[in-house]
Amino acid sequence: MLYLYLDESGDLGFDFVNKKPSKFFTICILVIKGAKKRKYIAKNVERTIRKKLNPKNKRRRMVQELKGASTTQKIKEYLYNKIKKIDFSIYSITLNKKRTYSYLIKDKSRIYNWIARILLDKVYFSDAQNRVVLTVDKSKSKPQIKEFNDYIYNQLEAKIDPKVSLNIEHADSCADKCLNVVDLFSWGVFRKYERKDSRWYNLFAQKIKFDQIYLSGNKK
Repeated sequence: MLYLYLDESGDLGFDFVNKKPSKFFTICILVIKGAKKRKYIAKNVERTIRKKLNPKNKRRRMVQELKGASTTQKIKEYLYNKIKKIDFSIYSITLNKKRTYSYLIKDKSRIYNWIARILLDKVYFSDAQNRVVLTVDKSKSKPQIKEFNDYIYNQLEAKIDPKVSLNIEHADSCADKCLNVVDLFSWGVFRKYERKDSRWYNLFAQKIKFDQIYLSGNKK
């Protein structure tokens, strides 16, 4: 089985005059080959949360998940050192929002789906022998979920062997701990572009298979 986890960092706000949206928007995909490897990564996320965020002597407020923006660099490094020997890969694409076509700004769902599709085109599905599971962090409304699923199913049908089943799931990051990991990686890529801060990014850079900025729909 091939497991894909998708999450994003930044926002899709475009009002740079009256508000302060992010300058960039990143979508990241974590690819894990095999159920045992996925389970190993998930267990190490649970262990990291238990040992580093919810130690027995400091359980006044239980933390349920790891988040890129709030988890310290030290804890990120702790988790990465536990899972880096596992065969997984990272794909990311970052949109420079100030260079986006004006007509796309009005349809944020279309932008999101478009970026996700471009990134999924970069993933190698030849390793999938019987099933592909794409899990997305649950943040969309029901109509948005249907629109996303229909669009992605249609795009991936031509890339995946007909004998291989494709499932798209939208899950809570507290329930599926591998979503925590893609959140951390997504934040690291986003932080590199948004703040020119590559401390976390540089640590997992060896796992990155694809990382590019897109400007106005064209690759930089």
